[in-house]
Amino acid sequence: MCSGTYWPPRTSRSPLQDFSGRRPGNYDLGGGSGIGRAICQRLSQEGASVIVVDLNIDSANNTVKSLTRGVPGQEHVALAADVSKYDSVRALMEQIQSHFSAPPRVAVNNAGITKDDFLLRLSEESYDSVLNVNLKGPFLITQAVAQSIVNSGQNGGSIINMGSIVGKVGNLGQANYAASKSGVEGLTKTAAKELAKFGIRCNTVLPGFIATPMTDQVPHKVMDKVS
Repeated sequence: MCSGTYWPPRTSRSPLQDFSGRRPGNYDLGGGSGIGRAICQRLSQEGASVIVVDLNIDSANNTVKSLTRGVPGQEHVALAADVSKYDSVRALMEQIQSHFSAPPRVAVNNAGITKDDFLLRLSEESYDSVLNVNLKGPFLITQAVAQSIVNSGQNGGSIINMGSIVGKVGNLGQANYAASKSGVEGLTKTAAKELAKFGIRCNTVLPGFIATPMTDQVPHKVMDKVS
């Protein structure tokens, strides 16, 4: 991935060469724009077949159109899902299994939202909605992907959960977002310990501030301080 986290380990071959062909190499949640789209594009350049998942199917389709197809049998698919809903995640896994007859070798949990406000004004709805997507989503996806890998008898895999530096240091007006991203770290560390015996590696990436459609909503006075 963008972090250099691949399965299988790097060799003299392209790190994702073993993913080429019909078998899905990457399954990216929130792949319709921003960081998620860039991850999908890089994976496709490395020869992976990519499953782009987004709540907005049009955004997912636009990402698929931008992906490289340079390896025989390489196939990219756009699917829609709500990662905060158990039934939606399970239906998604059934679609993947039906289409590719195998679980993904790499899954990237990149879906995320913000609903910023200062702590004294932050509503319960805004808090819950951010936690549902940013923390419950990675839990549901990690669990579903791991179960599909174990049940298939597949030898290992990799799950990458997108965290944030905000989960480490906090940020004004982002109590909900910071809590969700801090939780992602704890979730991932626990998953890594539990899933290691199945050869499934779990890692978290903590990006700093990156210009994406999500950060377009940040007030100009905050942007001035960041830049």
